[in-house]
Amino acid sequence: MTNHSKSENKYQHLDLRQLANHIKSQARALGFQQAGIADTNLTDAEIHLLNWLKNGYQGDMDYMQRHGSKRSRPPELEAGTVRVISAAMNYWPEVSHERCQAVLEDAEKAYVSRYALGRDYHKLLRKRLQTLAHGIEQQIGEFGYRVFTDSAPVLEKALAEKAGLGWIGKHTNLIAEHSGSWFFIGEIYTDLPLPVDTPASNHCGTCQACIDACPTGAIIAPYTLDARLCISYLTIELRGRIPLELRPLIGNRIYGCDDCQIVCPWNRFTRQTREPDFLPRRPLDDASLLELFSWTEQQFLEKTAGSAIRRIGYECWLRNIAVALGNAPASDTIISALSNKLQHPSALVREHVQWALRQHQPQDPQ
Repeated sequence: MTNHSKSENKYQHLDLRQLANHIKSQARALGFQQAGIADTNLTDAEIHLLNWLKNGYQGDMDYMQRHGSKRSRPPELEAGTVRVISAAMNYWPEVSHERCQAVLEDAEKAYVSRYALGRDYHKLLRKRLQTLAHGIEQQIGEFGYRVFTDSAPVLEKALAEKAGLGWIGKHTNLIAEHSGSWFFIGEIYTDLPLPVDTPASNHCGTCQACIDACPTGAIIAPYTLDARLCISYLTIELRGRIPLELRPLIGNRIYGCDDCQIVCPWNRFTRQTREPDFLPRRPLDDASLLELFSWTEQQFLEKTAGSAIRRIGYECWLRNIAVALGNAPASDTIISALSNKLQHPSALVREHVQWALRQHQPQDPQ
């Protein structure tokens, strides 16, 4: 890419406003519900990020600080970047919120975050964004760009907010006024000096439903999430022991947590995704804990092929389900299933199985 001034000269023959409208139209044709354009000034977001890191809220996610300021300064990550095209694609796989709420309330069933029920979004979004970039190239000729989908140090939500796609809510997820928060976002960093969109304004108001609903109190203040307490972090990012005091609070959530989104009033506008790949591929939207706990490693690999779930690996899969079984109502079947894993070769799995079995032992009267 080139620097900003050279970029303007390079593309001065283009009708950039018309091009921006064309890009948004093409994005919608490719299945994105929204697309917008932002500049690269993320000063406020950088300050927030640095304070967040200083407080250690990232837990074991060392990659959040590994790349220095590249995350909050796009031109440092991709030289010559002057604009970011941000696009959002709805993944909500359900007909209603009541259905996933029913799974959460059935302690013998496994709750999987709704984003992970279909095909892994990374490849799909990347391919669509690449197609969008190729379309721009066909129209104007060669230009500088790079596509991202949760694949590099990028402040995706801050950029999407600047591009007008939505605002960052008190739960730190992006919320779109007319479609809620159940969507993925991806970006194209570019040297095209396109006209920028108006940043989205915040409409959370006095509502704090997400804060009140968080099972572990991970939203420690409006717009501040302590990842070390977050169930999504504990069941997906964390590779070691889940802290003892947090295990009972996880309930039956074995991969991620959606509670803050389920209660968000803006999600009443959400409609089921039109993307077939995001619909449940296997019955993980309504599976029993015991069924999933019985999977061998080979079955786990086969049944999670093409899914984001596979990234946690079989060991953490069993760890998570063991915790959920410890939180389930005691039964001979559950105790038997847990006991069968007491000799598992993984010390991590054994420790969580032992904890789960202790939850089903009669408690001494006080």
